[in-house]
Amino acid sequence: MNIIVPMAGRGSRLRPHTLTVPKPLVPVAGKPIVERLVEDIVRTAHDGIDNICFVTGRFGEDAERALVEVAERLGAKGHIRYQDEPLGTAHAILCGKDFLDGPVVVAFADTLFRADFTIDPNADGVLFCQRIEDPSAFGVVVTDGEGTITDYVEKPQEWVGDLAMIGIYAFKDGGRLNRELQHLIDHDVKQGGEFQLPDALRNMTQDGLQFIPGEVSEWMDCGNKAVTVDTNSRILQILAEEGRLDPVPNSAQVVDSVILPPCHIAPDVVLERSVVGPNVTLGPGTVVRDSRVSHALVAGQTTLENVVVKGAMVGAKASWHGTPSDASIGDFCTIGNPHS
Repeated sequence: MNIIVPMAGRGSRLRPHTLTVPKPLVPVAGKPIVERLVEDIVRTAHDGIDNICFVTGRFGEDAERALVEVAERLGAKGHIRYQDEPLGTAHAILCGKDFLDGPVVVAFADTLFRADFTIDPNADGVLFCQRIEDPSAFGVVVTDGEGTITDYVEKPQEWVGDLAMIGIYAFKDGGRLNRELQHLIDHDVKQGGEFQLPDALRNMTQDGLQFIPGEVSEWMDCGNKAVTVDTNSRILQILAEEGRLDPVPNSAQVVDSVILPPCHIAPDVVLERSVVGPNVTLGPGTVVRDSRVSHALVAGQTTLENVVVKGAMVGAKASWHGTPSDASIGDFCTIGNPHS
């Protein structure tokens, strides 16, 4: 089985944290968002994963190397393909056409999910959906009495159903999807100036292929600072419930401090006279002194001193001294006077 991860956008709503790193590589609970996403697919899929193709913008060699390493940590080969123009979801997937062969999972790297990513052997594909109270901002599937998908409606203004597609699709035959996507390009089939996946899905459904909605037990957004901090907290809670939360590493220094679980404490963290947790991630080499930190996401090599932090997201190599508040602080920033 192959996985294709379209992720060419930079994530402008998550700025300033995406000014120095692409959004899918922003860490949540100690791992990049995209690694959390792909890890869950690999963990629940019954078929082994051979290749993971990341469809990106021109993010640079460091980002590309990090993505390939994500795939390798999960026992697959990592590949980079580029989407140089924002021409829609169908075009993004087709940029990874080398891996549209056999069973394939397409996972857009915008949000995190809890689901069983097995492809039903009686269906040609599974489109993972979530029931949404107001689906007017989403693509929605329409089903018949037996639960088979019969149509796809983009951002419906009238009620057609509440099953919103959330960006993960499992296909039995990637080659067939490849041909349908290429058909859209060849015949210039666009919606709003872009090539859209639902048009290919509709064509395949009309040709008799059977797609069914897949159940998502939980859907966690990483679209802006507030929801990303909430997602970090929820992932930590899930890891603790499942016994998969990493212990505090031996290289961490905890001096006259208390850690309230669940927390992710990375290697070489220093805690002095502080209370950390619950629901806190501290990146590698971060130092926390004389502070209270809860419900927060802090990247590596950052210093927090004499602060009360709740609900904050703090970038790498930042320095925050003596100003208690909720904040969103980018990489390399300094707040307050460290010598006062």
